[in-house]
Amino acid sequence: MGRYAAVLFDLDGTLCRHEQAIEPVFHGAFEDLGVEPVGEPADLWTAMRAITEFEGETEQLADGIARVAADHDCELDARAWSEAFVDRLDWTDVSFLPGAERALAAARANGSVGLLTNGPEPRQSTKLAALGLDGAFDPVVYAGDLDRRKPHREPFDRAVATLGVSPERVLYVGNSLEHDVDGALDAGLPVAWLDADGDGPGDRRPTHTLRSVDELAAVLGA
Repeated sequence: MGRYAAVLFDLDGTLCRHEQAIEPVFHGAFEDLGVEPVGEPADLWTAMRAITEFEGETEQLADGIARVAADHDCELDARAWSEAFVDRLDWTDVSFLPGAERALAAARANGSVGLLTNGPEPRQSTKLAALGLDGAFDPVVYAGDLDRRKPHREPFDRAVATLGVSPERVLYVGNSLEHDVDGALDAGLPVAWLDADGDGPGDRRPTHTLRSVDELAAVLGA
């Protein structure tokens, strides 16, 4: 019997990427409201990273764009902008990251395979269908629909309880130091961190570090 009885995957940035160009979505949301665009998507991401309390994705987008608008002295209905932004996103425009399909095959050969993602079910299930992954995971935990998302331990605990094995036998695979590494380790799960950019983990200590997700096969002995 191998070291791990089950593998739990993150989705975005671990198994797949969103291919849709974000600049037209960002600027188009302003145009939908009849407002001259201000800032760039990078400004929005920076503003959103400064928000420590998560109250829902649309609310977080609204808070972020409100900060961007304030920096540019722009009067904006932030909630309406965030809704226009989300409406313009095409969640079917996704593709596998290099090595993802091999990693999935290795995980299936190893044992149980689940998914734990911070996104809500309507969006993430659309991505899974576009990737041909309907029914590929058991369990599937959509933390975006729970009271607490990663890095809180609640979604990890839920996934492990469904798998029916001890946390130390469940390997979590993800690309975020904060959400995936911190969250998994806090919940007692070993974690394989995908460091695609080669930045290094800093003072964090993931159980395994992968430069490409297909290196998971070697971790599992596949």
